[in-house]
Amino acid sequence: MEMSEDYMNTEENPTEIHDYLAAFEKSLGSVNEMLKTMMLVSRSDLQKLEPLEQAKLDLVSVYTLNSVFWVYLATQGINPKEHPVKHELERIRTYMNKVKEITDKQKASKLDKGAASRFVRNALWEPNAENEHTSKTPNKGKKRKMD
Repeated sequence: MEMSEDYMNTEENPTEIHDYLAAFEKSLGSVNEMLKTMMLVSRSDLQKLEPLEQAKLDLVSVYTLNSVFWVYLATQGINPKEHPVKHELERIRTYMNKVKEITDKQKASKLDKGAASRFVRNALWEPNAENEHTSKTPNKGKKRKMD
């Protein structure tokens, strides 16, 4: 996916366009490498993932594909904001947000109700007949006779 040097160095392209083209070519190279890596992974290996991880991977894949199509439309002179791909990207984003909510709920600390109630019960002092008559310090001077 290399652009020819002749194309990038022509006098028709201003310097700032050349910089944008170079950055675009670099980005395309990154996408190409990522796609090659993804294509090397077998589908059976992907099916070993947890369902939530599979959903994340599928959503990222379809979002990337639609984003590349968005760029393609823009390069063809078609306004992607007026194309159905915009709605598809929004739909995918809503699912990505739902998956993120699920992930955040799983990461959130869970309350152990039993431990919390024991903690509160023990932290609160409740007077009762037994506590009023006995002290918490043992009697040092008195010893009990055993029969």
